[in-house]
Amino acid sequence: MNLESQKITVQKSAEYIFNELSQVKNFEKLMPDTIAKFEVLDENAFIFGLKGMPEIKLKMKEKVPTSKIILGAASDKLPFTLTANINENSADSTDVQLLFDGEFNAMMAMMIKGPISKFIETLAENMHKL
Repeated sequence: MNLESQKITVQKSAEYIFNELSQVKNFEKLMPDTIAKFEVLDENAFIFGLKGMPEIKLKMKEKVPTSKIILGAASDKLPFTLTANINENSADSTDVQLLFDGEFNAMMAMMIKGPISKFIETLAENMHKL
């Protein structure tokens, strides 16, 4: 299952956005209002929970300086990645798009597609808070 957020333009440099997203603690600023839990486990991992949803542990998988950050689920039960593509337009304007890629059975995919789509849109819309 592949989902994409809209591209969001942030009035910051790509280097700034990359550095902020490289620190997992900053993902708390991007979370929706329905967040019930956010806990940094170490410099590369955090757990978050939204009301009515199970808690999810994410860890840093890959960083490509100033252009891409990939987080992945720490559990094999729900294997997925969340990728932030960062494209600099100018010294103080950067496009950010989030991509969700997961391997789920058809029933699971049907159940989580709506909530996950809404979730990544909210993360993208909150990029300006960094």
